[in-house]
Amino acid sequence: MKVLFIDLDKLEHKIINIDSQGIISLGVKVHNEYESWKKDIYDPSVPFIFGLGPFVGGKLFGVHRMVAIFKSPLTRTLHFSSIGGVGYKFMGSGIDAIVIIGYSKEPSIIFISPNNVKIEPLNYVNSYKNYKGVYAFSRYLLEKYNDFFSNYNARAVVVGEGSMYTYNGNLFSFDIFNGEFRIGSEDFSGRGGAGSSLFKGHNILGIISGGNYKYRYEKVNDFQLINKIFLEKFGKSYIEVINEKTKKYKYDPETGSGGTFGENYLLYKELLPLFGYKSIYYPKELRRKHYDNIIELFWKPFQEEVFIKSKSWFTCGDLCNVACKKVYKGKKVDYEPFHSLGPFIGNYIFEEALKLVDLVDQYGMDVIEVGHLISWLFDLIENKLLEPGEVGINDYPMFNFENFDPKNDSYKNSKIAEKIIEGLIKKNNEILSLISEKGIRVSSKILNEKYKERIKDNKFNDYVVYASFGNEGYITPNLYWGPGVVAPMYILGKYWTDYSNSFARPEDFARFSYGRAINESLVEDLGICRFYRGVYEPVLDRLYKEITGKDLDKNLYKEIAEYSIKAKAEPVLWESKRAMDLVSTMCRELNSKDWKFERYEDYVEWWKRFKESLDEYLGLKNIQ
Repeated sequence: MKVLFIDLDKLEHKIINIDSQGIISLGVKVHNEYESWKKDIYDPSVPFIFGLGPFVGGKLFGVHRMVAIFKSPLTRTLHFSSIGGVGYKFMGSGIDAIVIIGYSKEPSIIFISPNNVKIEPLNYVNSYKNYKGVYAFSRYLLEKYNDFFSNYNARAVVVGEGSMYTYNGNLFSFDIFNGEFRIGSEDFSGRGGAGSSLFKGHNILGIISGGNYKYRYEKVNDFQLINKIFLEKFGKSYIEVINEKTKKYKYDPETGSGGTFGENYLLYKELLPLFGYKSIYYPKELRRKHYDNIIELFWKPFQEEVFIKSKSWFTCGDLCNVACKKVYKGKKVDYEPFHSLGPFIGNYIFEEALKLVDLVDQYGMDVIEVGHLISWLFDLIENKLLEPGEVGINDYPMFNFENFDPKNDSYKNSKIAEKIIEGLIKKNNEILSLISEKGIRVSSKILNEKYKERIKDNKFNDYVVYASFGNEGYITPNLYWGPGVVAPMYILGKYWTDYSNSFARPEDFARFSYGRAINESLVEDLGICRFYRGVYEPVLDRLYKEITGKDLDKNLYKEIAEYSIKAKAEPVLWESKRAMDLVSTMCRELNSKDWKFERYEDYVEWWKRFKESLDEYLGLKNIQ
């Protein structure tokens, strides 16, 4: 891999060729060399790595994701967050990965082309023409540096105010075609705080890169070879396999819908997590009643606009025929962000969720984390641990699952949520300022002490679901009801686990989750979109060998786990009652005979046996 090292303290850069399987493998190697495990998350000497996989520039679809590798402000260990299609433009620079260390004296943009690397000081612009936030800044950059974008067919990745003022900032990128934004072809590297790491650790507002370099390996252009690999494995052509394995994300004729939003509501039904996971405590009949309202008020408006009227489907900018970006009146719609600020916070009106998602997107924050945060605050107010005025609002949200008016209460909750979102950025309130800086886990412990006289049965941390790492690290789960989203895996908050609605003995569940973690880590390491996982996973060993001439190394997840242990940020026992109940209620939902959760010790035993089994699979028994 051709790796560009940028030292912002010395204003120097150099290019080094490094043998690495993929971008995450490179990132782990670099972080170990810089011994970042023993440093503060925002220490400028902690490297921020951003790069692509080895399959770019040829005839393979869905292989141009860019991946950020950073020490997460949330988990306090390595995290990985990818962004769709960006590699299709970034590969043109001829650089495979960027390693940033040091701290820029002024907020700056990094320009990378085949001819030059330039660091230019620039102030953030959060309002420009008809655009706001990261959209405004991206538009401003496109016009101010139009010659660079045009000459190098470049694309920008930027941070927003969420990265400047909170722990939860992400990276944002808009694809460009013929000098204009391709509406719908936008993407975020959402989870883990990549944007906060880039800005707070290095004072970088964005990276703009492009050029005319293409493939790194000649064989990515050999469509006959690619087709042969798939014919021999599946008995079908490459394109036939893609169409079959990705229909959920494009269009499923059996449901008449597509994309994660269109399909997930039809698939999960009463197993959808609602009201900050509070729904897990209620009978199926009541959850089904809520689900019927969600379909009518939340899913149908999207379905009618995107699949019946307009069929506005786009890609992220990758070479791809899936067109997973389903666009509602100019806004990209996916399940998790819209569910996070929709039914998960007690808001069943689609248009209201759209406004909230757009606001969080403008600020450049991870929507999933914001949804967890808002539902947590709503629940704390509902249970009288906080008063509305203490979080900068002047009304009580309606967060009672049994007495919820899906129309009137949704509008009310949406209006309150908007004020909380703005408060996280403006920090005009003591508690929201605390959360913006510290995140949910540390803040909950501070609030437990500050308001200890208000605590009866449940503490502040019992009203939110998160997995814990070390003393301060944590991450809230992707929005699925299954033990795997909070099980003691080394990387969570993404799909490196078994996130299905299932239950099993801890040893078995650890084996399932371990298998998914290995495959998901390799797919992302090679810059492949996980929507193509069903396409590439069965042929990954052979494809990698044929194209690169090397064997695929499957020890990546173990190396990540070893780093977390050195960083003192490995998984630790659940602190939240609701996180524990997420596991036991799925066991009950399925009438599983594999385990009984009757005492606290039963939860501890399941957790410990899962963790011991995972470490045994990884060969980590003697590593501490």
